[in-house]
Amino acid sequence: MANIKYEIVKEIGIISTSSKGWNKELNLISWNDREPKYDLRDWDENHEKMGKGVTFTKEELINLKNLLNSIEI
Repeated sequence: MANIKYEIVKEIGIISTSSKGWNKELNLISWNDREPKYDLRDWDENHEKMGKGVTFTKEELINLKNLLNSIEI
């Protein structure tokens, strides 16, 4: 597998922590020197290992926020 370069530009917040100590986090990340995107995934405590995740542009994140705000819990 090819090396993936990433830079966490901004740590936004932790959503949850697993029993193994990994955090599900929302961060702003630049992947392979590209424009930063909002990223939701699991990370180990040192941000050296990561799980599968999903990335969002600013517009996609705004749409997701609006969808989440429309849900009645």
